[in-house]
Amino acid sequence: MKRVLITGAAGFLGSHLCDRFIKEGYEVVGMDNLITGSLKNIEHLFPLKTFSFYHHDVSKFIHVPGHLDYILHFASPASPIDYLKIPIQTLKVGSLGTHNCLGLALSKKARILVASTSEVYGDPLVHPQNEDYWGNVNPVGPRGVYDEAKRFQEAITMAYHTYHGVETRIVRIFNTYGPRMRLNDGRALPAFIGQALRGEDLTVFGDGSQTRSFCYVSDLVDGIYRLLLSDYAQPVNIGNPDEISLKDFAEEIIKLTGSQQQIVYKPLPADDPKQRQPDITRAKQLLNWQPSVARSEGLKITYEYFKSLPQDEIWKDHLAFGKK
Repeated sequence: MKRVLITGAAGFLGSHLCDRFIKEGYEVVGMDNLITGSLKNIEHLFPLKTFSFYHHDVSKFIHVPGHLDYILHFASPASPIDYLKIPIQTLKVGSLGTHNCLGLALSKKARILVASTSEVYGDPLVHPQNEDYWGNVNPVGPRGVYDEAKRFQEAITMAYHTYHGVETRIVRIFNTYGPRMRLNDGRALPAFIGQALRGEDLTVFGDGSQTRSFCYVSDLVDGIYRLLLSDYAQPVNIGNPDEISLKDFAEEIIKLTGSQQQIVYKPLPADDPKQRQPDITRAKQLLNWQPSVARSEGLKITYEYFKSLPQDEIWKDHLAFGKK
């Protein structure tokens, strides 16, 4: 049985990856320090003999007994509220944490896939964004701790690949959504749905013309799985190129939830990207991958998940979010 270590296993994406690899017949070792993840996301896996969990911070030395065939490094805060609240930890998990994971891959002779992000493109001057674009990033702005952590992560991953011969893969993840997202993490989709569930007006920053492209989580996980098993070491965009403005997206959420709320506008945060749309030509050609879940379908599933949450979770942290 092949064995895979997944860091950030209790997070949104990490937990779905655990599910996928269990389904594919792997033994899964999950690792998370639970700073943003939740054991609720993986508690259904604890009875399984093919799943084990380490409560550990990957920024510190990693020891996993036994062989490993694959490592997926998904440990990282991934929302604006997170990396504004814990900037040092964000930088450390992208640098020290990635270094530790790469060192483990070297010692175990394991293939490693690291989770990068569309944020490496910053506020892009090229649209849509392809993997050859180097980005437009402010290293000392409020988002710099996340953007530069991920850019460093890509650089050290390629260094381990070229210098040590480690088998590496790099996925650049664009906006993703689905069950197990945190409702009040500051990202547009859960923020809109949370506001609708609480009967609040939906907050759009700027004039709402900035765009995002939303990929349903099962599509993203499938793209990651295919990339891991490919023989391609350069970065690959995985996301849905179906672009929509945040104003139009807020109107979609109001229609979906049947709420009577209005859209209110607030100033645009510093360095907020104006356009975000992946060029997935490389993923289509190399991985035979493209998203298959329509946004209307994925949003219905995600809304039902959020609607089923306890009331205290729906209201949790919303006042703090409103002040940011």
